[in-house]
Amino acid sequence: MIKPSIPTPPPLRIHKLSLLDQISPPVFIPLIFFYQDVERHNNINLATTILGSLKQSLSDTLTRFYPLAGRLNNDNKYFIDCNDAGVKFIEVQVHGCNLSDVIETPNMEDLREFLPRVGNDDDDVLLAVQVNLFDCDQGIAIGVCMSHKVGDGSSIVTFINAWAAIARGDDEIVQPNFNLASTLFPPIDLSNSSFKPSIGMKKEKFLTRRFVFDKEKLDAFRKSTSRSQVKDPTRVEALSSFVWKHIMELKKDSKKMFAAVHAVNIRSRMNPIIPDYTFGNLWTAALAFSASDQEMVGPTDDLVYQLRRAIRKINNDYIKILQNGQDFMKHMGKLVELFSKGEVEFCNFTSWCRFPIYEVDFGWGKPIWVCTTTFPYENMVIFVSTKCGEGIEAWVNMLEDDDNLI
Repeated sequence: MIKPSIPTPPPLRIHKLSLLDQISPPVFIPLIFFYQDVERHNNINLATTILGSLKQSLSDTLTRFYPLAGRLNNDNKYFIDCNDAGVKFIEVQVHGCNLSDVIETPNMEDLREFLPRVGNDDDDVLLAVQVNLFDCDQGIAIGVCMSHKVGDGSSIVTFINAWAAIARGDDEIVQPNFNLASTLFPPIDLSNSSFKPSIGMKKEKFLTRRFVFDKEKLDAFRKSTSRSQVKDPTRVEALSSFVWKHIMELKKDSKKMFAAVHAVNIRSRMNPIIPDYTFGNLWTAALAFSASDQEMVGPTDDLVYQLRRAIRKINNDYIKILQNGQDFMKHMGKLVELFSKGEVEFCNFTSWCRFPIYEVDFGWGKPIWVCTTTFPYENMVIFVSTKCGEGIEAWVNMLEDDDNLI
């Protein structure tokens, strides 16, 4: 366990969760960073150089990101006890496996081995790190898992970039704001609510497939929407619509309606805008249907239009509803009803394309590849930028029984 290098002061011992933290799924967000041509000298110096630097810088970073070293309070799920219990740090030596092979032909089962094991007996840990050292100085893979209950994708990337900056000796680190989220979205009692954060999670075995779309392919998708009411779709809008349509075609025998649930970062959609480094779960879900209803306008097959319309509804007025916890939970109750009836096939999307994941430099250069792995959700699609920034990797989760459909 790595603990903060400076004990957390008593006034900061209690970190209040926000309503958006409360309703976030009980999963860990996984990211793996691969680095090649890292000068490791020899095995004797290895522990005192690379590993020593990572441990010490992680400890120093936790002084600033102190809630990550705490534990969820067992009696009151509204806050984190910032008790400096620490984060899990695992060292692994990778034998008989070339880093280049992992990157060129990634296998999902193999990728999971580069991540620390969390969940089950480790549910109290909010952050875990695994440093994987490849034989023969081939490189390093750093796997990080952070509990979604404490923050979102933007939060974990903010933390990892701060850790890397401290590791390479950069002291100009912006102190994250941990209190703003719970101030804007106060926690409420959910004990009598029909909504459960685990909604949509499944215990079946999932398969994840990775599809890489280069700039030319993305441009083609955007042009293919020329008949849409949306004349200037973004890359993510066009790709989301393409994947959504493809999943509908694969499951055309289903008699269900199809809906897209797209995660939306609300930091830039608030008035006033709040900084990217504001820590916590600051996102909500936009819901779009493939078929029109009495509230819809436009052609029923115009998926790009339906997506954009749903996403643009997440504005400052909508966020004010979020801030009224009871009203928002009534709104969430409608989603629970849709899900419980089993009449809708949900396709879940989240985009990490704007996150600076390829800026994570621990002092030996930027990563040659950054990836994620499987989430316990059916039809879950995660978009991650390619290293050049012009392409997008789509990580698609489906049930094992649907593998023949991909």
